[in-house]
Amino acid sequence: MTGTGGGRPSIFPTLLYGDAKAAIRQLTEAFGFTELSVYEDGGGGVAHAELVQGNGAVMLGSKGTGSAFDKAMEGSGPVGVYIVVDDVDAHHRRAVEQGAEILMPPTDQDYGSRDYMARDIEGNVWSFGTYAPETGA
Repeated sequence: MTGTGGGRPSIFPTLLYGDAKAAIRQLTEAFGFTELSVYEDGGGGVAHAELVQGNGAVMLGSKGTGSAFDKAMEGSGPVGVYIVVDDVDAHHRRAVEQGAEILMPPTDQDYGSRDYMARDIEGNVWSFGTYAPETGA
């Protein structure tokens, strides 16, 4: 199995939101993501968006587009995504200041990580921590 090379991530969690524009606002303002690209559809929704955090990224879009992915995800529950950050406490403070729902405050884990969990506006669980598994890539 090979990656993309060039330092680009080879795994992109992909999420659909009822209100993708509001999700993009929360992910950028509360969780520190940066918009890489946002493509709107003709009906005011988000056809495709890419947000980056560190050297990783997530893709997202609006529910109800009728695309093959939208149909495949229909009725699915929330997802969980883990993001590596350098300063968990500062990241947590930013999320709290922006009104994010915190599920677990910054906590030192037995395996050496410090992390916290938050829920986004549509129920997805985001974990932010210092643990970065060595993938050998």
